[in-house]
Amino acid sequence: MNGRERLLAAIANEKPDRLPVQVHNWMTYYLNTYLGGCTPYEAYQRFGLDVALYVGPTAIYSDQALADWQVQRRDLGTSASGERAFVEVVTTPEGELTQRGASNAFTSWTTEHLIKGEADLELFLRYALVPAALDAAPVLEAQALVGQDGIVRGWATGYGQGSPWQDLCTLIGTETAIFWAMDQPDLLQHALDGLLEKRLRYIEMLEGIPLDLIETGGGAGSNTVISPRLFRRFCLPYDQIQHDALHAVGLRAVYHLCGGLMKMLDMVVETNADALETMTPPTMGGDCDLAEAQRRVGDKLCFIGGFDQNAGFEQGTPPGVREQVAYLYSCCPDGGYICSPSDHFFFGDPANIQAFADAARDCVYT
Repeated sequence: MNGRERLLAAIANEKPDRLPVQVHNWMTYYLNTYLGGCTPYEAYQRFGLDVALYVGPTAIYSDQALADWQVQRRDLGTSASGERAFVEVVTTPEGELTQRGASNAFTSWTTEHLIKGEADLELFLRYALVPAALDAAPVLEAQALVGQDGIVRGWATGYGQGSPWQDLCTLIGTETAIFWAMDQPDLLQHALDGLLEKRLRYIEMLEGIPLDLIETGGGAGSNTVISPRLFRRFCLPYDQIQHDALHAVGLRAVYHLCGGLMKMLDMVVETNADALETMTPPTMGGDCDLAEAQRRVGDKLCFIGGFDQNAGFEQGTPPGVREQVAYLYSCCPDGGYICSPSDHFFFGDPANIQAFADAARDCVYT
């Protein structure tokens, strides 16, 4: 099998020729610091990994939509430790919204959420941008580049990560979202309904765009963040609708829960997802027992992830990497599994990544 056939077989919950292996995207910091500034595709080729490029279509907005949602960003300077702060003011026909954040060489984060209350929510739901059309050119270019070496992954663009609950946690803050769920559930459902409606309009435009996998969900839905009861009420019904819409336009969905997922396994199946990631182990703050997950729902979901990149790439050795890959392979003896780091990584000897790729090639299915 080539890389594309191998990854697609696993996503279909079938048994490929050997263990597929990818990374959970390449961080620019790692590419620049350890790999001479190469591209993500070049990094995949260097190590002989199966390719999974993360690319989306270009959104095209109407002139009216852009006029109703004008964003002005102002740089607030850089701290002595290298953190760059900024403020964004969004002007709508009926008022302004403000958010603040910061970034460093590794990542960015929010320091002031865009939505502070009901009035801000209504402005957002009324005016936040939704594309009028999508330009598939970036996806077509990525598919041409990847060819038979792998797949191109995308997303159903929203306002946080992959699903309405994650959107809302990004917009108002996770604690506030949980307070709304407990104290103002009708308001929360109104917000989620509006976010889902915007997502569904985007999904309709994905029809015909050759993406092999769409990421949904988000870490804020993990059972290390919310309870199964909240998940069932405020995540599951919205994800079911979103996944059914993706299937209707011919796309497959991978549900992203970075952190706790063992209490959510059966409900992820109910969402009609095709795959589940990131299968984060307890050594990284998650709760995944891959062998137990396979026993419980492995016949219904492909799994992606499970590799502890802190112990493997950042602090490990090639023998330790090979041992970890061999264990993960043993947890899913019938396939339906893609070995991948459970999250992004920024440090680590490239020799450990080479051992990761080499170990996967030795994990042959019979």
